[in-house]
Amino acid sequence: MTMLTAAFWRATAERAVRTAAQTLVASLGLDQLGVLDADWGQGFSLAGGAALLAVLTAVATSGGSEGPGITETVRGREGT
Repeated sequence: MTMLTAAFWRATAERAVRTAAQTLVASLGLDQLGVLDADWGQGFSLAGGAALLAVLTAVATSGGSEGPGITETVRGREGT
């Protein structure tokens, strides 16, 4: 099962951090444009929720594929 490998969790952590950063920038950017009324606390809350969903998505799609996503392949590092 690929979910038990370090490569899977490294890729999943990278995806969660990337998703959180994108959500934070988007929520604060939309606040500046007047589209969304979100302060820093709300932005971090949205980012945390998005990161959690990214991790849950990776876990849910881990069965049968070689990575944290349905179409992804995680390559292990040589010597690890």
